[in-house]
Amino acid sequence: MNPLHRLQACGQAPWLDYLRRNFVLQGDLQELIARDGLKGVTSNPSIFEKAIGQSDEYAEAIAQFLANGDRDEGEIYEHLAIADIQAAADVLAPVYAETQARDGYVSLECSPYLANDTEATVAEAQRLWGAVDRPNLMVKIPATPAGLPAIERLIGMGVNINITLLFSTDVYEQVAQAYLAGLEEFSRAGGDLSHVASVASFFVSRIDTEVDKRLDALDDPSAQELRGKAAIANAKIAYARYQALFDGPSWESLADAGARPQRLLWASTSTKNPDYRDTIYVEELIGADTVNTMPPATMAAFRDHGEIKPDAIAQDVDGARAILDQLAARGVSLHEITNALVEDGVKQFTDAFDQLFDTLAKRRAAPRQRVG
Repeated sequence: MNPLHRLQACGQAPWLDYLRRNFVLQGDLQELIARDGLKGVTSNPSIFEKAIGQSDEYAEAIAQFLANGDRDEGEIYEHLAIADIQAAADVLAPVYAETQARDGYVSLECSPYLANDTEATVAEAQRLWGAVDRPNLMVKIPATPAGLPAIERLIGMGVNINITLLFSTDVYEQVAQAYLAGLEEFSRAGGDLSHVASVASFFVSRIDTEVDKRLDALDDPSAQELRGKAAIANAKIAYARYQALFDGPSWESLADAGARPQRLLWASTSTKNPDYRDTIYVEELIGADTVNTMPPATMAAFRDHGEIKPDAIAQDVDGARAILDQLAARGVSLHEITNALVEDGVKQFTDAFDQLFDTLAKRRAAPRQRVG
């Protein structure tokens, strides 16, 4: 059996971390749904920068949009991105229906320029939610200090939220608490909790990249034994916290009213180090009630030679804690690393937007030059 289908028997939903116009229009997304049981799609500013800024695939759509009057770069981007998100959401609509709104989602990120502004993030998320106008949209909000209160408020309004750039287990707990508080608020307002969905996108491979750099800098041969182990250990701790948070009387009261758990979604699952198995961040993170969003190359690798390890994420949590303790004993601070990764993640996305908007500015000027 296709290993991607077998993931679902373990309670994990495979999502794809990739989106572009022709991928949807030419039937490639539909093929993955039919062949692999694909259950969702995630996008981010870097994905759109590559799709729109580094190809001519959108040239005609840009020209048609500008034919109706001049628009700034942000408006052009949003016009293109919303159309792609709507098209993907429509293809995924049967999955959304078949899974009773558990899966079938496509994610669209708020502008990374707003990552440190709560009010602006809330306003933009509401606007995007209304503009896309699909029940299987998730708006992506970063797990920054400003993003956390935005999460609670938006869930309280009934907006589906994908929390992104999440690296720290402590911050994850704050994210989950914001989701639970938002559900309580939505319930008090008379909202239907069964219509609210959220995932917490926990980034994985980037942690190993940064931890390994620090281990390599140590004059300690035994430290090498810890290379490539931090990210999975960190994820195991997060999953253990998930199990504790979504249990007990308080959660059961919300669940009885139709609420769904905020599933952990494993992101950044491509293997950055060629010395590591190319499917390691799929195989070692298999677990019930989770999502793994994979870039195309990782999904192809797992389809070809992925190994199924049922409940791998729940195994040897004590060993995971021991690994993190050993890192701390060697002066490798996961707290410092995860904080820096959030800042770097926001910067990477803002840089991607800068590049995309620069490209769109040049394309915007081209029609006027031809007219002149």
